[in-house]
Amino acid sequence: MTMLTPRTPTKLAPPGKGRRERKAAELESRTRIAGERLAGLSARPGVQVLQEVDASRSGLTHAEAALRLERHGANVVAHERAPRWWFQLAKAFWNPFIGVLVFLAAVMWWQDPADPGVVILSVMVAISGLLRFWQEFRSGRAADALKKLVTTTCAVQRRAGSGSAPTTFEVPMDQVVPGDVVKLAAGDLIPADLRLITSKDLMVGQAALSGESLPVAKADTRTDDRGQSETTDPVEADNLCLMGTSVTSGTATGVVVATGADTWFGSMAGSLVGERPQTNFDNGVRKVSFLLIRFMLVMVPVVFAINGLTKGDWDEAFLFGIAVAVGLTPEMLPMVVSANLARGAVAMSKRKVVVKRLNAIQNLGAMDVLCTDKTGTLTEDRIVLDRYLDVHGNEDGEVLEYGYLNSHFQTGLKNLMDQAVINRVDEAEEVVVDARFSMVDEIPFDFARRRMSVVLDRNSIVGGPGRPEHVMITKGAVEEVLDLCTHMRDRGETVELTDQLRWHVTRIAEENNRRGLRVLAVATRTMSTPRATYSVADEDRLTLVGFLAFLDPPKADAARALQALADKGIAVKVVTGDNDLVAARVCADVGIDVGRVVLGPETDALDDTALRALAARTTVFAKVNPVQKARIVRALQADGHTVGFLGDGINDAAALRDADVGISVDTAVDIAKESADIILLEKDLTVLEQGVIQGRTTFGNTIKYIKMTASSNFGNVFSVLVASAFIPFQPMLAIMLLVQNLVYDIAQLATPWDRMDEEYLRKPRNWDAKGIGRFMVCIGPISSIFDIAMFVIMWNVFAADSAAHQALFQSGWFIEGLLSQTLIVHMIRTRKIPFIQSRASWPVMVMTVLAVLTGLYLPFSPLASSLGFVALPASYFPWLIGVLLAYCTLTQLLKTLYIRKFGTWL
Repeated sequence: MTMLTPRTPTKLAPPGKGRRERKAAELESRTRIAGERLAGLSARPGVQVLQEVDASRSGLTHAEAALRLERHGANVVAHERAPRWWFQLAKAFWNPFIGVLVFLAAVMWWQDPADPGVVILSVMVAISGLLRFWQEFRSGRAADALKKLVTTTCAVQRRAGSGSAPTTFEVPMDQVVPGDVVKLAAGDLIPADLRLITSKDLMVGQAALSGESLPVAKADTRTDDRGQSETTDPVEADNLCLMGTSVTSGTATGVVVATGADTWFGSMAGSLVGERPQTNFDNGVRKVSFLLIRFMLVMVPVVFAINGLTKGDWDEAFLFGIAVAVGLTPEMLPMVVSANLARGAVAMSKRKVVVKRLNAIQNLGAMDVLCTDKTGTLTEDRIVLDRYLDVHGNEDGEVLEYGYLNSHFQTGLKNLMDQAVINRVDEAEEVVVDARFSMVDEIPFDFARRRMSVVLDRNSIVGGPGRPEHVMITKGAVEEVLDLCTHMRDRGETVELTDQLRWHVTRIAEENNRRGLRVLAVATRTMSTPRATYSVADEDRLTLVGFLAFLDPPKADAARALQALADKGIAVKVVTGDNDLVAARVCADVGIDVGRVVLGPETDALDDTALRALAARTTVFAKVNPVQKARIVRALQADGHTVGFLGDGINDAAALRDADVGISVDTAVDIAKESADIILLEKDLTVLEQGVIQGRTTFGNTIKYIKMTASSNFGNVFSVLVASAFIPFQPMLAIMLLVQNLVYDIAQLATPWDRMDEEYLRKPRNWDAKGIGRFMVCIGPISSIFDIAMFVIMWNVFAADSAAHQALFQSGWFIEGLLSQTLIVHMIRTRKIPFIQSRASWPVMVMTVLAVLTGLYLPFSPLASSLGFVALPASYFPWLIGVLLAYCTLTQLLKTLYIRKFGTWL
């Protein structure tokens, strides 16, 4: 995989100083307080917990529930609300370039309310802001619609009055209140934080909270339970069920001890709303914007002073200075950026990606580190039987047969591993269950024994017709089953299980555990005296047959998708709350160079500098909590990386917000979707690869516009300075400058539809304000050389050397200036030779041709006199062609030298 190369390091803000750090501290404090409260409830007897929440096993009355709903509020966690449309509209116009243009338009209107430049600038501002507003408003609506597709309910036990019998009702989850008694069954979502009153064979999927892919067993709880030993992590308590998790098997009844913001989930969600941190895109736009604005603030007063001093007409010099300011301002930047991002959002929506925040598209292209959860991203988020092994670790069909018979004949609710065994056999058709087997009895699973047994009758196998033989097949946790074994099957023979052999088979199980597999042991016993019923006492003197090993398998295309991301210069880091052995196994299977797996608690002992160094060299983080995930993201950002985070759980929400681009899926929990910038309709890394390409294309086209505009505007201003110093009249009227700028900017509107060279898309791309400034200074003056050449031609060849002939001079420079600016679009858009090695897209070709034709037509049009133009003689055009050809040749030569020296172009 791609190795991380630290970029220019930036210091992490000291504790308590930065907004992110304050949010992280708030998150840690809230979760600690909620965790301590839940831990206390876990340790106390169930009867006492019921008293504390003022509840009974029969449930609340409807009246009590209504009062508590009013007192505690709806059972919803804090979440971001979409701003009002008018606020979104105002924010769409909050841009430094728009501010400059509004100011210049106001000044022009103050000078002359009838000035057409006021209308031109107003239209540009309106289109730019409205386009951005509409796209973000529409994207927000699409994301909100995802949340409204499903209304979830839960089973709550309530009474009509104090003396009434309890009845079970289905109520919306947001109406659950503290003290409610909730009934749980397989497939149910846990609606709030519950203290279990009774439970049997309860398995809970906690991946959304902890990241652990396999379901977690909860203790069998009775109504008279005395609580358990207090734990520091409520997620690990076996008599608590937390909001945001789900029941995979078993049944339970629990009393609600916390709802909404008071839940463990809510404690995390509450600290994640509010203003989002500045991303790479935000910082890049700000730096580039203020670079160009500073340049304008320096150059405009110089132009104004030179024109005023040399011409003596300060009013005319002032208007000319304003026109130069407009020319220097890339006023179409907001529109080009918005159009780029909007086009990217439309293209991504066709690939099942909803873009909530447009800026995230560019951040996706700039991303050079992707932090991702494991479950469902690299894996299929399901349990499969990976292998069936004998006592020596070799694959053995007999083990599969016994495991299958145990899972097939049990009458209780089959858990995910039972189903995985059955699916494996059904797919392979390796075991046939026929009349040879019939059910005699079973000893159900319980969490104290951690195993279950079935007793089957196989009357045709041994002993001849009519003589039944009962065989017990036991499947369960390795330690518990092995403790009951006295023999083992070794290459078809039954041998005594000596201490040495016991150590050997234990090592086989441990080796598979280290590979990230969940291992169950399978053992049998042929009953000497068949009978109708059996008990736990009969689970004795077993013969170990072998092991069943399960895993959440890697996705078939995960390795290819990861390699594709690596080829695009993106290093993938796995940051998961799951077990380190499981994480290492899955990562190795998909081609990730695992190295040393770092556990979340290790990061707590490190300061920011040490964590930054550790994060740079670590590929896999396991057993990581939400605060640690977010801190790892910030450490990578402090090393100069643009970080993406892909996650779908509650424990991912903080990292999703802090990342430069947060990526989630439509099946994620609400808080994860709200924290994300991009929502995938399929949890697939392949989709991300296409998004990265789209992001880089979007960024490349944006940079094209900025470099085209900045360099040509710099060249024009340099030309104006020279002309103003040596020519006794204005080199171009203010209205001509505005029209030239307008025609050029309209031609630039096609930039978002341009294509990018393949070479450009291979690496992450970032904003580089210094690089833009350097490009402007190095490339901009090239056009000035040929502007000055045209000045000389107009002055000497066409005798436009006095105020009486200034219209001819100005018309000649207008056409040459506009055409050279238009040609620079093709010279700058690629590092290759334009038209030969790289051609622009047809929209760009059409718009540049139209701009050229417009520039050539204006001096001959009916508008010519009102704009100050005069018709040019035919002899002007050969000179024009010569100047433009020389301009393109020199630009291509200097482009080659620039790339050779600085190693970059766009």
